[in-house]
Amino acid sequence: MFEILPYNNEMESRWDSFIMDEAFNGTFLQTRKFLNYHAEGRFHDESFMITKSGVPVAAIPGNSVDGEFISHQGSTFGGPVISQVFYSASRTLETVKCMDEHLSSRFKSAKLKITAQPFCTAQNELLEYALEHEGYTRHSELSAVTRLEKGVDPLDSCKGKCRNAFRKAEALGLTYREINDDELATFYKFLEISKAKYNTRPVHTLDELRDLQTRIPANIAFRGIWHEGTYLSGLMLFIFENTKTIHFQYLAADDSKKDSNATTALLVSVMREAAEKGFGKFSWGISTEDSGKYLNENLYRFKESFGSEPSLNTYFTKNF
Repeated sequence: MFEILPYNNEMESRWDSFIMDEAFNGTFLQTRKFLNYHAEGRFHDESFMITKSGVPVAAIPGNSVDGEFISHQGSTFGGPVISQVFYSASRTLETVKCMDEHLSSRFKSAKLKITAQPFCTAQNELLEYALEHEGYTRHSELSAVTRLEKGVDPLDSCKGKCRNAFRKAEALGLTYREINDDELATFYKFLEISKAKYNTRPVHTLDELRDLQTRIPANIAFRGIWHEGTYLSGLMLFIFENTKTIHFQYLAADDSKKDSNATTALLVSVMREAAEKGFGKFSWGISTEDSGKYLNENLYRFKESFGSEPSLNTYFTKNF
């Protein structure tokens, strides 16, 4: 028998253990340790776990807005997050049906953001099929991934224009290294400037970035590049150890120093470091807007210049 267990704080340890150790598509982004950096009350949490005979088989992090269930808005990915040992065709269909019955009894609609393939330890097509089988509509956003291999220079996979820009930057004697805590304010200042060009603000505040780095240090990294002690460009990275994937989250560059080609040098340096540490993928994130309806072609071409290949982020919707 399936049972629905609405999330409560007493479940935190069990929830996080399931997400990180038992699920084929669980990531730190769906753990309570990550989600709880948001101030209590910011979201109307409606997360729940599905168990069978007392054994967790799925976790669905989410919140509600105006009667709609939405995969948790405090995270890139939501669910359902499915147990590795329970991930077979018949069991997945049963689990998704149980989830759907719970959602349809409480909400007028649902939007589910599933974990993208580069962050899964098994193929996610079975989950996608189960969702479509249950009447959910599939939507796609275009992302990109560069493949990495230890002992192979990722610069070799970059296009000529990118390689030339890197060599020009290299000739300046730029310094690549970790951004320390004292330098995070500088990183954040340029991040705010970058976002302001598009009339937006960073999703996270500076204090939240510091909190995240303290909360999950194994999953958050900051890298930057300097010229003679002057900051030129920086990146915030998410680290997914279980799938050996590095994800590019934020770029904060001093655009007045564009001629230095520092951002190109920074990205190549990050990929080199990741490859030598045994990571196999560098994720660039989506290049689409308005839920995938519009492709930012210039942005996608920029990512392609670093040897990236297409990848999809998918979400599923249903009206009840």
